[in-house]
Amino acid sequence: MELQNQISSALLKKRKREKIEDVRGPYYRDTTAIIHSSPFRRLKHKTQVFFAPSNDHICTRMEHCLHVSSIASTICKGLGLDSEIAWAIGMGHDLGHTPFGHTGEKILSAKMQKAGFPAFEHEVNSLRVVDFLTAHGKGLNLTYAVRDGIACHNGEQLVQSIKPTFVVRELEQIISRKGLVPATYEGVVVRFSDTIAYLGRDFEDACRLGIISEEQLPEQVTRILGRRNADIIDTLVNDIIEHSNESAGISFSDEIFPSVQEMIKFNYQSIYKSPMLEGYERYFTRLLTLILDYLNFLLETYGYREELYVQEKNMLAMGFYHHLMDMHEEYEQRDGNVGRLIYDYVAGMSDNFCLDCANEILKPEHLNDSIEHSLTGKWFDAR
Repeated sequence: MELQNQISSALLKKRKREKIEDVRGPYYRDTTAIIHSSPFRRLKHKTQVFFAPSNDHICTRMEHCLHVSSIASTICKGLGLDSEIAWAIGMGHDLGHTPFGHTGEKILSAKMQKAGFPAFEHEVNSLRVVDFLTAHGKGLNLTYAVRDGIACHNGEQLVQSIKPTFVVRELEQIISRKGLVPATYEGVVVRFSDTIAYLGRDFEDACRLGIISEEQLPEQVTRILGRRNADIIDTLVNDIIEHSNESAGISFSDEIFPSVQEMIKFNYQSIYKSPMLEGYERYFTRLLTLILDYLNFLLETYGYREELYVQEKNMLAMGFYHHLMDMHEEYEQRDGNVGRLIYDYVAGMSDNFCLDCANEILKPEHLNDSIEHSLTGKWFDAR
């Protein structure tokens, strides 16, 4: 079954700033822009579900994006859709994620709402990243089709079928993912692929970490979908290819969908609400609160005076100062103030960088220097 979007190719390829296309084509060019961006590089050190930065066998946010892109590209090939649109959306869909996964997103959202900002949603923030927070406020200048798919990728909202809207909208006006549906079939495919990518992999990682065992997976799920991540992906990809059409849109079959629901329910109860992840939330709340409070103190007390940031003698203060100087004019122009800059800055951090920042706040290098001086009688300036 081959599907076709009901939006002109010219509108789907449109960029905010005109660009002469090259041999790569518009959508593959979007992929390369995403790959070479700083937010994408940081994904290799961002939590997917389990915080395990030293465990190479546990899925990272970057690996998840690669899984989503490969799954979406396969489905698009089976449906006669543009796999390059899907690949680009998949690579960029989680660029707006916070450190520490959905736990970090929940914490940052609460902090932002308390400060008077809208709730933080990584889908909307991913669009903000590609439109504004990269390239010193210029963004990546991606095509409309890819930007729309990124903003509407909400894979956590499980439904059996979705039809694209085929409506070109003002994406800059989006403030919430609520009710958003992609404009293209490719965007919808990525939304389903997001679910497919994490469904079996989260179970596999939880088994590897000893949180659950393979035998705990409900019999209905193992019988219909399979027990291994590869089998689950294969079953769901083929099911969507076989049962998607113009009438239903992109769709799971009636036979398969109840098992998908059952596995989502099992993962939620046994993994996402596990004592390990509950423990993450308490710890990361303290961690992110410490960093946000410190950065708020710096901005409110020091403003734009470099010499005061220098006196802090830590890389967080200086890094934040340089980011503030790079971006404050762009924030004033776009948002009218720099109030959200701190939250965007923290949202962009990797897990490891967050931990390093907290260590610097609590035990800055110049204190280490003082200790060294008192013990040896020599002053050692690490900076």
